[in-house]
Amino acid sequence: MSAEKDKRLTGLPPLLSANTRLLVLGSFPGAVSLATQRYYGHPQNHFWKILRALWPDHPAAVAAGDYAASTRWMLGKGVGLWDVYTACEREGSLDSAIRHAQVNDLASLRQRCPSLQAIAHNGGESFKHAKHSAALGLPIDRLPSTSAANASWSFERKLAAWQDVFKKHGLI
Repeated sequence: MSAEKDKRLTGLPPLLSANTRLLVLGSFPGAVSLATQRYYGHPQNHFWKILRALWPDHPAAVAAGDYAASTRWMLGKGVGLWDVYTACEREGSLDSAIRHAQVNDLASLRQRCPSLQAIAHNGGESFKHAKHSAALGLPIDRLPSTSAANASWSFERKLAAWQDVFKKHGLI
């Protein structure tokens, strides 16, 4: 196998349900997320902390960081997760290192999620593909990246932006 092929990475399957009303689209999982097979698996990523702050009624297992319980809880609240890229080449975890990316089949979302009302792009790299999600005819929002690499946004500022979008779509 060539060195180029060795760098080809495959993303995570979508976390969706028939009740998904808002889909959060990231770009592509970081190295820790791929290794653990968990969305937003890096402990410094603010994604799960933001959701716990938005919905403080979470069960104890969610507070303790139980991934299976957290994903069930999130899906039960009407939020799904996926990424714009299904595969790419990348060394490390930075979006700026993504090369030769293949976009997920976003057109299939209407069938997979009949209750889908909006899409929120988590970060700038994801938002570069808003034209693909906009083709679904749904409202599109750009959220600040929850990544620790987005150090120019404090947790409180990220939380406020996410709160605005979740309120806008009736999730809180």
